Amino acid sequence: MPSFDLVSKTDMMEMKNALQMAQKEVNSRYDFKGSDTNFELKETSIELRADNDYKMKAALEILRGQLVKRNIGQRCIDPQKVEPSGNQMMKQIINIKNGIDKDKARTINKIIKESGLKVSSSILDDKIRLTAKKIDDLQEAFQALRAHKDVDIELQIENMKRD
Repeated sequence: MPSFDLVSKTDMMEMKNALQMAQKEVNSRYDFKGSDTNFELKETSIELRADNDYKMKAALEILRGQLVKRNIGQRCIDPQKVEPSGNQMMKQIINIKNGIDKDKARTINKIIKESGLKVSSSILDDKIRLTAKKIDDLQEAFQALRAHKDVDIELQIENMKRD
């Protein structure tokens, strides 16, 4: 029976490249001239610092544009609330989502069962295995999950078997 694993992974090398390109664009733009706007990559988050709210929003949009150019989905980042960080600077933590947690896996299983497709799913640690008799059903289930509003993580297919 055909099967594949649903995973949610963020390519950290591409993320690092996107951050470097976003920083380069911020440094070269005229509206950021003289400002101290920068991105800092931590283990599972990005720290964005800027002078004011306008520059914070513009820098986040530049980052989103660079992510698109690097084929990293918009759902893999989770911007938090903007807060003052002292010295007339603003700070925003942007969490990087990796893996499928148990609650999200249950939600995905529920969506698959409610879809009416002949697909079975099982939770394996931080991934979900989907199996079906026809590969078309699997692909249809994957497309339905990517389009569903309750699935707010980036999904990829891994370990596809076509027997």
